[in-house]
Amino acid sequence: MALHASVTHFSRLTGRIIGSLSVKCTRNTTLPATMRYISRSTGNSIQFRLDERTAHSSLDLFKKDTGVIYRMLGLDPSNVQDNPERFRDWAVVFGSEKITGGRHYWEVTVKKSQEFRLGVAEAKMAREDCVGTNAASWVFGYAQRKWSAMTSNKMVPLQLVGKPERVGVLLDYEAGLLALVDTERHKIIHSIRGRFRGPLCPAFGLWDGELLTHSGLEEPESLV
Repeated sequence: MALHASVTHFSRLTGRIIGSLSVKCTRNTTLPATMRYISRSTGNSIQFRLDERTAHSSLDLFKKDTGVIYRMLGLDPSNVQDNPERFRDWAVVFGSEKITGGRHYWEVTVKKSQEFRLGVAEAKMAREDCVGTNAASWVFGYAQRKWSAMTSNKMVPLQLVGKPERVGVLLDYEAGLLALVDTERHKIIHSIRGRFRGPLCPAFGLWDGELLTHSGLEEPESLV
């Protein structure tokens, strides 16, 4: 059965997003949460900062580029360095490291935001797109007090997640899985299956408040 769709509502002022983002999907989709696909592949614990070169002009980085805060008015786009890696239309920023294999885990403090997305995207993803709206990104989103899993502009609502202060993200590149993790119970809440091709970057969208990333972490043993 098709889900009711919503159209993204936002306004722009000199290239800056000044409204809230609310994306609805036009149809239901299957994003399996099955754990049998997760492999035993391992990789170094990824450690990254947020990459200022990719950050939209409404986003400010802080705490040695591990945190990001949303400014509704932000900077005039003409006052930030022009480069092809920067997001110009959407309040998105990428992590500084590229992932080409292995299994990686990081956490994000989300308690000071009411509208965000977090996950991974292809390093070469089109900068005119928003994470979750194309086949090159896989994210978990929170908006209007509800969680969802998103890719290719399709959304699956997540149940019984609530609003934790901090969540984990587990990426298994070879198995093609991205998982949202309960950091208190060390359990997977939901996972998305995808076909990962080429380097991936941690990816974040933010339209309210702030996020703080925590990388270089060991994966909780219960998730293995």
